Amino acid sequence: MDWYMKVIRNYAGFSGRARRKEYWMFVLFNFLFAVAAMVLDNVLGLTMKPMPYGAIYLIYALAVLLPSLAVAVRRLHDVGKSGWFLLIALIPIVGAIWLLVLFVTEGTHATTKYGPDPKEAPAMA
Repeated sequence: MDWYMKVIRNYAGFSGRARRKEYWMFVLFNFLFAVAAMVLDNVLGLTMKPMPYGAIYLIYALAVLLPSLAVAVRRLHDVGKSGWFLLIALIPIVGAIWLLVLFVTEGTHATTKYGPDPKEAPAMA
């Protein structure tokens, strides 16, 4: 949960680098909260008829859109790529696979133009 809150606190920080652990822990908790929002929408009857989600999910999704983009850009910085590489996901099938490979790749162990190695900095538990 600390990793999720770290990303939320740095919601508009597109500079620097993000470790794999920071990125994937954020993705995990983001997924869990999104599912909880969908369930809450269904329990409270707030769903929009053709879709399985409603207002609570949409508010949550909009609230985490900017932090999600920021942590993804910082993750790409950790592997030595520009944040513009997120646009590679627009290439059907291959783009999403390539982006996933970049997200699971270990980061550069040296200081790069995007900042120092986050593993050498004091880590969160």
